[in-house]
Amino acid sequence: MTEVENLLALNMIEGLGPSRLRALLDHFGGPQEILKAGRSQLKAVPNIGQTLSQAITGARETIDLKRELRLIERDRVKIITVFDEKYPANLKEIFDPPILLYVKGELLPGDIAAIAIVGSRRASLYGRSTCESLSYQLASYGISIVSGMARGIDTAAHRGALKGGGRTIAVLGSGLGSIYPPENVKLADEIASSGAIVSEFPMERPPYKENFPRRNRVISGLSLGVVVVEAAQRSGALITAGFALEQGREVFAVPGRADSFTSKGTHSLIKQGAKLVEGPEDILEELGPVLERYGRALETEAKIEKPLEPRLNEEERIIHDCLTEEPSHIDEVVGRCDFPPGQVLSTLTKLQIRRLIKELPGKMFVKIAISHQPSAISKKRKAES
Repeated sequence: MTEVENLLALNMIEGLGPSRLRALLDHFGGPQEILKAGRSQLKAVPNIGQTLSQAITGARETIDLKRELRLIERDRVKIITVFDEKYPANLKEIFDPPILLYVKGELLPGDIAAIAIVGSRRASLYGRSTCESLSYQLASYGISIVSGMARGIDTAAHRGALKGGGRTIAVLGSGLGSIYPPENVKLADEIASSGAIVSEFPMERPPYKENFPRRNRVISGLSLGVVVVEAAQRSGALITAGFALEQGREVFAVPGRADSFTSKGTHSLIKQGAKLVEGPEDILEELGPVLERYGRALETEAKIEKPLEPRLNEEERIIHDCLTEEPSHIDEVVGRCDFPPGQVLSTLTKLQIRRLIKELPGKMFVKIAISHQPSAISKKRKAES
Protein backbone atom coordinates (compact mmCIF):
# COMPACT_ATOMS: atom_id res chain seq x y z
CA MET A 1 0.00 0.00 0.00
CA THR A 2 1.05 3.61 -0.57
CA GLU A 3 1.78 5.98 2.32
CA VAL A 4 -1.55 7.77 1.76
CA GLU A 5 -3.44 4.45 1.77
CA ASN A 6 -1.72 3.48 5.03
CA LEU A 7 -2.72 6.83 6.53
CA LEU A 8 -6.30 6.29 5.35
CA ALA A 9 -6.36 2.89 7.04
CA LEU A 10 -5.08 4.37 10.30
CA ASN A 11 -7.57 7.25 10.07
CA MET A 12 -10.42 4.73 9.82
CA ILE A 13 -9.60 3.29 13.26
CA GLU A 14 -12.13 4.74 15.71
CA GLY A 15 -10.53 6.31 18.75
CA LEU A 16 -7.25 7.04 17.01
CA GLY A 17 -7.46 10.83 16.72
CA PRO A 18 -4.87 13.20 15.23
CA SER A 19 -2.88 13.66 18.45
CA ARG A 20 -2.40 9.93 19.02
CA LEU A 21 -1.71 9.30 15.35
CA ARG A 22 0.92 12.03 15.33
CA ALA A 23 2.54 10.48 18.42
CA LEU A 24 2.66 7.12 16.63
CA LEU A 25 4.14 8.70 13.50
CA ASP A 26 6.80 10.45 15.57
CA HIS A 27 7.63 7.18 17.34
CA PHE A 28 7.67 4.78 14.39
CA GLY A 29 8.61 7.16 11.58
CA GLY A 30 5.79 6.39 9.13
CA PRO A 31 2.30 4.86 8.72
CA GLN A 32 3.55 1.56 7.27
CA GLU A 33 5.78 0.99 10.28
CA ILE A 34 2.82 1.63 12.61
CA LEU A 35 0.70 -1.00 10.86
CA LYS A 36 3.56 -3.50 11.01
CA ALA A 37 4.26 -2.95 14.71
CA GLY A 38 3.35 -5.53 17.33
CA ARG A 39 0.94 -4.96 20.18
CA SER A 40 3.63 -4.56 22.81
CA GLN A 41 5.51 -2.02 20.64
CA LEU A 42 2.33 0.04 20.16
CA LYS A 43 1.48 0.00 23.87
CA ALA A 44 4.89 1.49 24.59
CA VAL A 45 3.71 4.76 23.01
CA PRO A 46 2.01 7.12 25.52
CA ASN A 47 -1.82 7.08 25.40
CA ILE A 48 -1.92 3.97 23.19
CA GLY A 49 -3.49 1.37 25.43
CA GLN A 50 -4.69 -2.19 25.04
CA THR A 51 -7.84 -1.37 23.02
CA LEU A 52 -6.13 0.87 20.46
CA SER A 53 -3.14 -1.43 20.05
CA GLN A 54 -5.53 -4.31 19.28
CA ALA A 55 -7.45 -2.14 16.80
CA ILE A 56 -4.23 -1.16 15.00
CA THR A 57 -2.80 -4.68 14.78
CA GLY A 58 -6.16 -5.97 13.52
CA ALA A 59 -6.73 -3.09 11.07
CA ARG A 60 -5.89 -5.08 7.93
CA GLU A 61 -8.66 -7.58 8.74
CA THR A 62 -11.29 -5.20 10.17
CA ILE A 63 -11.02 -2.18 7.86
CA ASP A 64 -12.39 -2.25 4.32
CA LEU A 65 -9.86 0.07 2.69
CA LYS A 66 -10.84 -1.01 -0.84
CA ARG A 67 -14.40 0.21 -0.28
CA GLU A 68 -13.09 3.49 1.11
CA LEU A 69 -10.91 4.01 -1.97
CA ARG A 70 -13.86 3.22 -4.28
CA LEU A 71 -16.02 5.81 -2.51
CA ILE A 72 -13.23 8.39 -2.73
CA GLU A 73 -12.92 7.79 -6.47
CA ARG A 74 -16.69 7.73 -7.05
CA ASP A 75 -17.24 11.08 -5.34
CA ARG A 76 -14.10 12.68 -6.83
CA VAL A 77 -12.65 13.36 -3.41
CA LYS A 78 -9.03 14.44 -2.97
CA ILE A 79 -6.92 13.37 -0.01
CA ILE A 80 -4.54 16.03 1.33
CA THR A 81 -2.15 15.05 4.12
CA VAL A 82 -0.53 17.41 6.59
CA PHE A 83 2.77 16.71 4.81
CA ASP A 84 1.49 18.06 1.46
CA GLU A 85 2.25 21.56 0.18
CA LYS A 86 -1.45 22.01 -0.60
CA TYR A 87 -2.45 21.54 3.03
CA PRO A 88 -4.13 24.78 4.27
CA ALA A 89 -1.53 27.07 5.84
CA ASN A 90 -3.87 28.39 8.55
CA LEU A 91 -4.84 24.90 9.66
CA LYS A 92 -1.27 23.64 9.79
CA GLU A 93 -0.55 26.27 12.49
CA ILE A 94 -2.91 24.84 15.12
CA PHE A 95 -1.93 22.51 17.94
CA ASP A 96 -3.53 19.32 16.57
CA PRO A 97 -4.24 19.67 12.83
CA PRO A 98 -5.90 16.70 11.11
CA ILE A 99 -3.29 14.34 9.67
CA LEU A 100 -5.35 14.12 6.50
CA LEU A 101 -8.30 15.90 4.93
CA TYR A 102 -10.96 14.58 2.58
CA VAL A 103 -11.70 17.43 0.14
CA LYS A 104 -14.43 17.73 -2.48
CA GLY A 105 -13.87 20.84 -4.58
CA GLU A 106 -10.71 22.92 -4.30
CA LEU A 107 -8.76 24.51 -1.46
CA LEU A 108 -6.80 27.46 -2.86
CA PRO A 109 -3.87 29.49 -1.47
CA GLY A 110 -6.16 32.54 -1.40
CA ASP A 111 -8.32 30.78 1.21
CA ILE A 112 -5.79 31.91 3.78
CA ALA A 113 -7.97 35.07 3.86
CA ALA A 114 -10.88 33.25 5.48
CA ILE A 115 -13.44 34.12 8.13
CA ALA A 116 -15.61 31.56 9.91
CA ILE A 117 -19.26 32.43 10.55
CA VAL A 118 -21.10 30.14 12.96
CA GLY A 119 -24.17 30.19 15.14
CA SER A 120 -27.39 28.62 16.28
CA ARG A 121 -29.13 25.82 14.40
CA ARG A 122 -32.41 27.30 15.70
CA ALA A 123 -31.71 30.71 14.25
CA SER A 124 -34.30 33.46 14.06
CA LEU A 125 -35.22 35.18 10.82
CA TYR A 126 -33.16 38.17 12.02
CA GLY A 127 -30.14 35.94 12.59
CA ARG A 128 -30.34 34.19 9.23
CA SER A 129 -30.90 37.44 7.33
CA THR A 130 -28.07 39.27 9.14
CA CYS A 131 -25.72 36.33 8.64
CA GLU A 132 -26.47 35.98 4.93
CA SER A 133 -25.96 39.69 4.34
CA LEU A 134 -22.68 39.77 6.29
CA SER A 135 -21.40 36.69 4.48
CA TYR A 136 -22.34 38.17 1.12
CA GLN A 137 -20.53 41.41 1.84
CA LEU A 138 -17.37 39.75 3.16
CA ALA A 139 -17.29 37.49 0.08
CA SER A 140 -17.47 40.60 -2.13
CA TYR A 141 -14.21 41.73 -0.50
CA GLY A 142 -12.48 38.49 -1.48
CA ILE A 143 -12.84 36.83 1.93
CA SER A 144 -13.50 33.07 1.91
CA ILE A 145 -16.35 32.08 4.24
CA VAL A 146 -15.92 28.98 6.42
CA SER A 147 -18.76 27.30 8.30
CA GLY A 148 -20.09 23.88 9.29
CA MET A 149 -23.07 23.48 6.90
CA ALA A 150 -25.41 22.87 9.85
CA ARG A 151 -28.98 24.10 9.86
CA GLY A 152 -29.62 27.75 10.66
CA ILE A 153 -26.72 30.22 10.75
CA ASP A 154 -24.18 27.91 9.06
CA THR A 155 -26.46 27.36 6.08
CA ALA A 156 -27.14 31.12 5.81
CA ALA A 157 -23.38 31.83 5.87
CA HIS A 158 -22.71 29.49 2.94
CA ARG A 159 -25.70 30.79 0.98
CA GLY A 160 -24.61 34.40 1.44
CA ALA A 161 -21.13 33.68 0.09
CA LEU A 162 -22.57 31.77 -2.87
CA LYS A 163 -24.98 34.61 -3.70
CA GLY A 164 -22.05 37.02 -3.62
CA GLY A 165 -20.12 34.88 -6.09
CA GLY A 166 -17.43 34.25 -3.46
CA ARG A 167 -15.69 31.20 -2.10
CA THR A 168 -17.00 29.17 0.80
CA ILE A 169 -15.69 26.13 2.68
CA ALA A 170 -17.90 23.71 4.62
CA VAL A 171 -16.32 21.57 7.34
CA LEU A 172 -18.38 18.48 8.16
CA GLY A 173 -18.77 16.48 11.35
CA SER A 174 -19.39 13.37 9.25
CA GLY A 175 -17.81 11.69 6.24
CA LEU A 176 -18.23 13.20 2.77
CA GLY A 177 -20.32 10.17 1.85
CA SER A 178 -22.72 10.88 4.74
CA ILE A 179 -23.77 14.50 4.17
CA TYR A 180 -25.49 15.96 7.21
CA PRO A 181 -28.05 17.39 7.51
CA PRO A 182 -29.56 15.47 4.57
CA GLU A 183 -31.54 18.47 3.30
CA ASN A 184 -28.22 20.20 2.53
CA VAL A 185 -27.06 17.66 -0.06
CA LYS A 186 -27.79 20.10 -2.90
CA LEU A 187 -26.11 22.94 -1.00
CA ALA A 188 -23.03 20.71 -0.55
CA ASP A 189 -22.77 20.33 -4.34
CA GLU A 190 -23.04 24.10 -4.80
CA ILE A 191 -20.32 24.68 -2.20
CA ALA A 192 -18.01 22.13 -3.83
CA SER A 193 -18.33 23.98 -7.14
CA SER A 194 -17.46 27.34 -5.53
CA GLY A 195 -15.05 26.27 -2.83
CA ALA A 196 -14.72 23.01 -0.93
CA ILE A 197 -16.40 20.50 1.35
CA VAL A 198 -13.88 19.26 3.92
CA SER A 199 -13.84 16.46 6.50
CA GLU A 200 -11.21 14.62 8.51
CA PHE A 201 -13.53 11.62 8.92
CA PRO A 202 -13.74 8.49 6.73
CA MET A 203 -16.24 8.63 3.89
CA GLU A 204 -19.11 6.77 5.59
CA ARG A 205 -18.58 8.01 9.16
CA PRO A 206 -22.02 9.04 10.55
CA PRO A 207 -22.48 12.43 12.26
CA TYR A 208 -21.71 11.18 15.76
CA LYS A 209 -22.12 13.76 18.52
CA GLU A 210 -18.44 13.50 19.49
CA ASN A 211 -17.35 14.42 15.94
CA PHE A 212 -18.54 18.01 16.19
CA PRO A 213 -16.03 19.46 18.68
CA ARG A 214 -13.28 18.05 16.42
CA ARG A 215 -15.05 19.62 13.44
CA ASN A 216 -15.27 22.97 15.25
CA ARG A 217 -11.50 23.21 15.82
CA VAL A 218 -11.01 22.79 12.05
CA ILE A 219 -13.54 25.54 11.29
CA SER A 220 -11.61 28.00 13.46
CA GLY A 221 -8.27 26.58 12.34
CA LEU A 222 -8.97 27.32 8.69
CA SER A 223 -9.87 30.92 9.51
CA LEU A 224 -8.27 34.18 10.60
CA GLY A 225 -11.22 34.87 12.87
CA VAL A 226 -14.60 33.55 13.96
CA VAL A 227 -17.87 35.51 13.87
CA VAL A 228 -20.69 34.21 16.07
CA VAL A 229 -24.20 35.14 14.92
CA GLU A 230 -26.79 34.01 17.48
CA ALA A 231 -25.79 31.38 20.03
CA ALA A 232 -27.36 30.08 23.19
CA GLN A 233 -25.41 30.09 26.44
CA ARG A 234 -24.31 26.50 25.79
CA SER A 235 -23.68 26.23 22.10
CA GLY A 236 -21.34 24.55 19.63
CA ALA A 237 -20.66 28.01 18.21
CA LEU A 238 -19.18 29.03 21.56
CA ILE A 239 -16.96 25.94 21.47
CA THR A 240 -15.71 27.13 18.08
CA ALA A 241 -15.04 30.58 19.57
CA GLY A 242 -13.11 28.89 22.38
CA PHE A 243 -10.95 27.03 19.88
CA ALA A 244 -10.38 30.31 18.04
CA LEU A 245 -9.02 31.93 21.19
CA GLU A 246 -6.74 28.95 21.86
CA GLN A 247 -5.48 29.17 18.28
CA GLY A 248 -4.80 32.91 18.47
CA ARG A 249 -7.65 33.86 16.14
CA GLU A 250 -9.87 36.93 16.36
CA VAL A 251 -13.35 36.47 17.84
CA PHE A 252 -16.33 38.61 16.78
CA ALA A 253 -19.99 38.57 17.81
CA VAL A 254 -23.14 40.04 16.28
CA PRO A 255 -25.50 41.46 18.95
CA GLY A 256 -29.12 40.37 19.03
CA ARG A 257 -32.30 41.16 20.92
CA ALA A 258 -31.84 41.46 24.68
CA ASP A 259 -34.72 39.05 25.37
CA SER A 260 -33.72 36.42 22.82
CA PHE A 261 -32.55 32.99 23.99
CA THR A 262 -30.13 32.82 21.05
CA SER A 263 -28.53 36.15 21.99
CA LYS A 264 -27.28 35.01 25.39
CA GLY A 265 -24.12 33.42 24.04
CA THR A 266 -23.19 36.26 21.68
CA HIS A 267 -23.79 38.91 24.35
CA SER A 268 -21.65 36.90 26.77
CA LEU A 269 -18.82 36.88 24.21
CA ILE A 270 -19.08 40.66 23.80
CA LYS A 271 -18.91 41.12 27.59
CA GLN A 272 -15.75 38.99 27.60
CA GLY A 273 -14.07 41.15 24.95
CA ALA A 274 -15.19 39.82 21.57
CA LYS A 275 -15.47 42.62 19.02
CA LEU A 276 -19.04 43.71 18.40
CA VAL A 277 -19.97 43.43 14.71
CA GLU A 278 -22.54 45.70 13.09
CA GLY A 279 -21.16 45.33 9.57
CA PRO A 280 -18.24 43.92 7.56
CA GLU A 281 -16.07 46.98 8.24
CA ASP A 282 -15.83 45.96 11.92
CA ILE A 283 -14.20 42.69 10.83
CA LEU A 284 -12.04 44.16 8.06
CA GLU A 285 -10.53 46.70 10.45
CA GLU A 286 -9.10 43.84 12.50
CA LEU A 287 -8.09 41.74 9.50
CA GLY A 288 -5.88 44.28 7.76
CA PRO A 289 -2.70 43.76 9.86
CA VAL A 290 -3.20 39.97 9.91
CA LEU A 291 -3.47 39.83 6.13
CA GLU A 292 -0.35 41.95 5.78
CA ARG A 293 1.48 39.32 7.83
CA TYR A 294 0.74 36.86 5.03
CA GLY A 295 1.70 39.37 2.35
CA ARG A 296 -1.84 39.60 1.01
CA ALA A 297 -3.51 42.96 0.44
CA LEU A 298 -7.22 43.17 1.07
CA GLU A 299 -9.25 43.76 -2.08
CA THR A 300 -10.51 47.11 -0.86
CA GLU A 301 -11.66 48.18 -4.29
CA ALA A 302 -14.64 45.84 -3.90
CA LYS A 303 -17.95 47.64 -3.75
CA ILE A 304 -20.74 46.56 -1.46
CA GLU A 305 -23.91 47.28 -3.34
CA LYS A 306 -27.14 48.28 -1.74
CA PRO A 307 -30.04 45.90 -2.24
CA LEU A 308 -31.94 46.33 -5.48
CA GLU A 309 -35.05 48.38 -4.87
CA PRO A 310 -38.19 46.53 -5.98
CA ARG A 311 -40.54 48.25 -8.40
CA LEU A 312 -43.74 48.75 -6.44
CA ASN A 313 -46.81 50.90 -6.90
CA GLU A 314 -47.76 53.31 -4.11
CA GLU A 315 -50.08 50.89 -2.31
CA GLU A 316 -47.57 48.01 -2.49
CA ARG A 317 -44.76 50.26 -1.26
CA ILE A 318 -46.75 51.46 1.77
CA ILE A 319 -47.75 47.94 2.79
CA HIS A 320 -44.23 46.62 2.15
CA ASP A 321 -42.78 49.40 4.33
CA CYS A 322 -45.21 48.45 7.13
CA LEU A 323 -43.40 45.12 7.49
CA THR A 324 -40.04 44.44 9.11
CA GLU A 325 -37.84 41.36 9.48
CA GLU A 326 -39.68 40.61 12.75
CA PRO A 327 -43.04 38.80 12.35
CA SER A 328 -46.15 41.02 12.34
CA HIS A 329 -49.73 39.77 12.60
CA ILE A 330 -52.14 40.70 9.80
CA ASP A 331 -54.12 42.90 12.23
CA GLU A 332 -50.95 44.86 13.06
CA VAL A 333 -50.22 45.39 9.36
CA VAL A 334 -53.77 46.65 8.72
CA GLY A 335 -53.46 49.04 11.66
CA ARG A 336 -50.13 50.44 10.43
CA CYS A 337 -51.03 51.05 6.79
CA ASP A 338 -54.67 52.19 7.20
CA PHE A 339 -56.07 50.23 4.22
CA PRO A 340 -59.14 47.97 4.32
CA PRO A 341 -58.30 44.39 5.47
CA GLY A 342 -59.26 42.80 2.13
CA GLN A 343 -57.05 45.23 0.22
CA VAL A 344 -54.11 44.60 2.57
CA LEU A 345 -54.49 40.82 2.28
CA SER A 346 -54.66 41.01 -1.53
CA THR A 347 -51.52 43.17 -1.68
CA LEU A 348 -49.69 40.89 0.76
CA THR A 349 -50.46 37.96 -1.54
CA LYS A 350 -48.93 39.85 -4.50
CA LEU A 351 -45.81 40.70 -2.47
CA GLN A 352 -45.54 37.07 -1.38
CA ILE A 353 -45.69 35.86 -5.00
CA ARG A 354 -42.85 38.26 -5.82
CA ARG A 355 -40.88 36.82 -2.86
CA LEU A 356 -40.62 40.19 -1.15
CA ILE A 357 -42.40 38.97 1.98
CA LYS A 358 -43.15 35.63 3.62
CA GLU A 359 -46.21 34.39 5.47
CA LEU A 360 -45.57 32.46 8.68
CA PRO A 361 -48.07 30.31 10.61
CA GLY A 362 -50.78 32.24 12.45
CA LYS A 363 -51.21 34.94 9.78
CA MET A 364 -47.82 36.43 10.61
CA PHE A 365 -45.83 38.23 7.89
CA VAL A 366 -42.16 39.22 7.57
CA LYS A 367 -40.14 41.18 5.06
CA ILE A 368 -37.51 39.19 3.14
CA ALA A 369 -34.06 40.63 2.49
CA ILE A 370 -33.80 41.61 -1.18
CA SER A 371 -31.15 39.93 -3.31
CA HIS A 372 -27.95 41.79 -4.12
CA GLN A 373 -26.30 42.31 -7.46
CA PRO A 374 -22.92 40.56 -7.68
CA SER A 375 -20.07 43.04 -7.47
CA ALA A 376 -17.48 43.43 -10.19
CA ILE A 377 -14.89 41.68 -8.05
CA SER A 378 -17.30 38.81 -7.35
CA LYS A 379 -17.84 38.34 -11.08
CA LYS A 380 -14.07 38.42 -11.62
CA ARG A 381 -13.44 35.77 -8.90
CA LYS A 382 -16.16 33.57 -10.36
CA ALA A 383 -14.66 33.83 -13.85
CA GLU A 384 -11.18 32.99 -12.54
CA SER A 385 -12.46 29.90 -10.72
